[in-house]
Amino acid sequence: MSDNTTSSAAPLAAPSTDITKPSNGADYQRPANVGGAGRLITVEPPRREDLQPSYAQNLVGESEQGTHGWYGSMINTLGNCLGTFGAVPCCIICPNPYKPVSQGNVGLVTKFGRFYRAVDPGLVKINPLSERLIQVDVKIQIVEVPKQVCMTKDNVTLHLTSVIYYHITSPHKAAFGISNVRQALIERTQTTLRHVVGARVLQDVIERREEIAQSIGEIIEDVAAGWGVKVESMLIKDMIFSNELQDSLSMAAQSKRIGESKVIAARAEVESAKLMRQAADILSSAPAMQIRYLEAMQAMAKSANSKVIFLPGPANVASQMAMADSVGEGSAANGGKRIVEGVETSDFGGADPHFSQAIRADVIEHM
Repeated sequence: MSDNTTSSAAPLAAPSTDITKPSNGADYQRPANVGGAGRLITVEPPRREDLQPSYAQNLVGESEQGTHGWYGSMINTLGNCLGTFGAVPCCIICPNPYKPVSQGNVGLVTKFGRFYRAVDPGLVKINPLSERLIQVDVKIQIVEVPKQVCMTKDNVTLHLTSVIYYHITSPHKAAFGISNVRQALIERTQTTLRHVVGARVLQDVIERREEIAQSIGEIIEDVAAGWGVKVESMLIKDMIFSNELQDSLSMAAQSKRIGESKVIAARAEVESAKLMRQAADILSSAPAMQIRYLEAMQAMAKSANSKVIFLPGPANVASQMAMADSVGEGSAANGGKRIVEGVETSDFGGADPHFSQAIRADVIEHM
């Protein structure tokens, strides 16, 4: 008894927690998996080469073996001394020799104006007097080419807006080989776009926009490779027409759709006529007429009214018709109604004499 009491009074166990230490040394607690709500997600940190390739290994600059005379040596020595004092945080008079290079950029170090070396992102030490640090952005850049007027081969004026995606692959070429990479790409794209669109008609430009953009991108990429730039893609963003051209294009498209609908309707009429002709040929055959006659007889038999069906032979048709007339007169005198249906001559039924007799029978229905 005491064992049961002790076990029931035992407190509930608290949910366990996971203690994770991040790279900065701080501890934080995350609740364990309670009903699947506190699952710990482990994310593998990216590697350095995945974030950005090392351009410092590929770019080799001028070494210090190139002497700059006694003046250059003096400036280097003085810069090293000032940099040593400037590295102390409390010294605000001397310049700090350490410069940061942001992620996504490449640092180009020049000594006395000449390219010296390339460095990766991080903290870089330079000579504050003889060296300069230039940062080149190697991330993918997006450039929107302004709207421009283009004329097609059939003398139609268009207003086109395009977009270029590019990134720098050779920082020293982009920094020292051309003054403004962005403006050069815009001008080259506008010229190529006018040339390519001018060699095509309007309908071709509308239907093959992606193909035109791809051909323009290939032409630009060949030229941009000499600038240390790789063009990822080129897209035609907007294609604007004048109001008159829009009206004419809409009318042409509407006329084309109307013509196609008429052709489809005519084909449907032809198919319908063929099917109706086949149905008429099938229904006019003797077996089909027999089936229809039997179906009519079956429908008449479902009625609650009394019916008399005569199946006379071919020689007694006239006498049976006279008898039907006399019976009809007697029924009319008694206030009844008479319906007589007779078929004097009929060919459906084929060569079956019994069915021909049945077709020539008289049906008298008394209401």
